[in-house]
Amino acid sequence: MTFPLIVIKHDDTLQNALKIMRDNNVRKIAVTGDDGKIVGMIYQSIISNLVSQSIRKRPKQSSLWGVIWNLGIIMQFAGALMLVPGIVAAVQRDSAVASGIFLMSIMLLVTGFFLNSHGEKQPLTLRGTAILVFSSFMALVLFGMIPQLFVIPFDTVDPLELFANGFHESAAGFTTGGLSIVSHPEELPRTFTFYRAYTQFVGGLSFIYLIVTVFYSETHLRKMKGFISGQTLHLRELFSTITIIFSIYAIIAGAALSSLSDRDIFDNFALALSGISTGGWIPDSQSFQGFTPPEYLVIIIIMILGALPFNFHYAFVRAKFLSIDITKEIIVYLSLLIVLCIIFALSMDSSPLDSIFNMVSGSTTTGYATISFEKLAPLPFTVMTIAMIIGACGFSTGGGLKIFRLVTFAQIRYIFYRGSRNKLSESSKKDIIAGIIILGVSIIIPLLIAGHLESRGYDFQDSFFDGVSAITTVGLSTGVLSDELDPLMKMVFGFMAILGRVEIILIVYMFVPKLMK
Repeated sequence: MTFPLIVIKHDDTLQNALKIMRDNNVRKIAVTGDDGKIVGMIYQSIISNLVSQSIRKRPKQSSLWGVIWNLGIIMQFAGALMLVPGIVAAVQRDSAVASGIFLMSIMLLVTGFFLNSHGEKQPLTLRGTAILVFSSFMALVLFGMIPQLFVIPFDTVDPLELFANGFHESAAGFTTGGLSIVSHPEELPRTFTFYRAYTQFVGGLSFIYLIVTVFYSETHLRKMKGFISGQTLHLRELFSTITIIFSIYAIIAGAALSSLSDRDIFDNFALALSGISTGGWIPDSQSFQGFTPPEYLVIIIIMILGALPFNFHYAFVRAKFLSIDITKEIIVYLSLLIVLCIIFALSMDSSPLDSIFNMVSGSTTTGYATISFEKLAPLPFTVMTIAMIIGACGFSTGGGLKIFRLVTFAQIRYIFYRGSRNKLSESSKKDIIAGIIILGVSIIIPLLIAGHLESRGYDFQDSFFDGVSAITTVGLSTGVLSDELDPLMKMVFGFMAILGRVEIILIVYMFVPKLMK
């Protein structure tokens, strides 16, 4: 046995017993009575048997009312969180901005309270959790339309077009998609610029996953790996720490940009928030004109930081958490980024700095642009499209296929050799299946979009580029997505961004839950 002796009191919980075993890497611990004397032993296998028996006797979980109760909790938390930019706008006396944000917050709080009071508190199955995450993002986007419609002067009175414009802009914010139909954001109030960047920061930190971790046990959260891409050890502690770390990143970046330029402080912090969340919204259509190399460097650094796994940032305060697998993914990503930057720079007429900046923007799925992507030559178009589809690292603010799935694809060769099939773990099989689905959808849907838009007079290549950019939550645009696009297609682009944010595989899990097992 270990020394000193690891013990637990007889009236403690089985959950705490498992935690003690896991933390101390043992499979049994001594149990003590009130007088401190040993009264018995508790084994990991015994707890597992008790849990198995409990599950077999437990009634069916995750009814509709369970999802509704949890959705109510999430909406109330979202309503409280959205008060922050509302208070900023109120302090700056931007009444229209403050009114729109406060109305959204109040409606989120009231609706959440209503759902919470009429639902039932009960544990969710993984399928129920998948439905909860998707419906939460949809609810957040729909309620997030209110400030957009309050503030942005859309040049239309048609209800359908107003809805489409508000839906798309709200989706582009909370999903970090970044594609916007607002061609001159500098005409918007500065506090609203901050609000737009704030929504991307919240969405980039996977807000819904953060709230889910508040209500679910670590054991349940480990099973969520199927649709929270990448490694997910110690999720609850990880998310709370990451929120603090990314807030510090944003403050440092905003302060650095403010010291390097004379731009409005709201613009600098909007760039920082959108950059670290790989959102890509700019506060001014001329934001990057006159940018100095040090300013470019600040933005490049925060974009790359946003594209790295949350676990990497967590390692700064918990060094032992950095594993070999995470390091491998980061090395692959950075190596691939360097190669793509070189090829893109050599194939473009723009300056090397502009080429590198835009490739980093595309690869990290941020969407900041300093060059035109309309009718690109074949080589740079192909390189940038590949970069957008592959995307960032797993379990990061970035979108796309994710590097860890790209690495897992190398194991496909085991499938074709009978003697080597046992080398392919169940986790790797699921990652390969998920990767194939995401890769296929990320190409097929933009192709369908491009075919439809070509019949409406748009360029096929440009339409395909914007389609890939939307579904990978990149935000780079050739100009196809604009205020002139018909309302239905605007909503399609907005919904594609939602699919890209929650990952398409989550939708598959909702209808084919066996993939989770």
